[in-house]
Amino acid sequence: MVKRLKLNEKTLREAEPIEGNSHQIFDTEILGLAAKVQSSGTRTFTLDYRFAGRQRRLTIGRWPEWSVTAARERARELRRMIDEGQDPLATREELRQAPRVSDMIDRYIREHLPKLSPTNASDQISMLKKMLEPAWGNRLVTDINKTDVAKFLDFVAEGRPRPCKKRPNNRARKLQGHKPTPIRANRMGEVLRKMFTLAMEWEWRADNPAQGFHRRIENARERFLSPDELVRLAAALDAATDQRAASIIRMCMLTGARVGEVRNARFEQFNLDYAIWSKPASTTKQRKIHRVPISQDVAAIVRQRQLVVPSGNPWVFPGDAIGKPVREVRRFWVKVQKEADLPDVRIHDLRHTFASLLVSGGASLEIIGRLLGHSQMQTTQRYAHLMESPLRAGVDSVASIFRPRPQLVHDNDKTQKSA
Repeated sequence: MVKRLKLNEKTLREAEPIEGNSHQIFDTEILGLAAKVQSSGTRTFTLDYRFAGRQRRLTIGRWPEWSVTAARERARELRRMIDEGQDPLATREELRQAPRVSDMIDRYIREHLPKLSPTNASDQISMLKKMLEPAWGNRLVTDINKTDVAKFLDFVAEGRPRPCKKRPNNRARKLQGHKPTPIRANRMGEVLRKMFTLAMEWEWRADNPAQGFHRRIENARERFLSPDELVRLAAALDAATDQRAASIIRMCMLTGARVGEVRNARFEQFNLDYAIWSKPASTTKQRKIHRVPISQDVAAIVRQRQLVVPSGNPWVFPGDAIGKPVREVRRFWVKVQKEADLPDVRIHDLRHTFASLLVSGGASLEIIGRLLGHSQMQTTQRYAHLMESPLRAGVDSVASIFRPRPQLVHDNDKTQKSA
């Protein structure tokens, strides 16, 4: 028989546990409210009810953390929800099973990142796992709002302490102060925007809190080699003992290609009769096939590599590991920097120099974008200011037409004396 009493603090305090079993003391005031007494002596408030023909039991809380008065008031609220056609236990289960940010990160990595280049995917995984997941991992996807996004991006932009790499003794390294990383915050904002857009497609939430995030100012690096610097670079490459790495640098300069595209080049990608290089989608940043014309100098490099590389090896620049291309040329580039006196020049700056030379030769931004493989026109717009020099020359040519001509001025005194 069901035991019913008017629950109060004294009743719960005096309720004796039954060894090896638990029992309930139902309240006479609120239908279904009960105090469950465990064999261990723990007392918990529960609410028994029927919903859609099913018998349900919902745990309210443990005594004495929950007083009888608080449990009774909560039971009234739950009863009102049931009368309105809501199942409070189902709502709690849905909340428990609702996707969290960690689930969104895992699905994003599993479904979206394989579509990107390996380098880009690896960088995003590092940001998500080392920065985002520790901060938001246990939060519900639906709980994140614009304020949360703004605060998190502010945190990313502040940077974090890191060990000083200039100290020779690793054990003596000390942490430096915070180094601001505004560009990193922008990249994280772009990842969040894409991830929440996919969450909307997955029907995990209805809006995108990262849409329109505050973008920090980025000052794009612009370093172009002067004619004198190009001469010094060419001389250093000619004198280098590692002509394999030197040829990689030459191709970067002569094609404007990224160093990764050159390192992973295969002989089958080149049509030397038509002077065309077809870069596969797996090696390009935009993940699309990129066909570009090449100069005879580049074709000569490829032909020279065909003579040097053993027959059957598909790589234009095979590495030391069997069946693999060259992995890196950074150490070689450091030597070239010293010999050519180019301390602040990166390999990627050769790509910018290639574009600048195209501009000076009269090429349009559309042509430059196609040669460099830009998927967005705004990326090519960074070279627009270089086109000001031919425009300025045109303006000067027009001004020269209207420039006052020098006139011969006679001395009146000398004219009268000669007369």
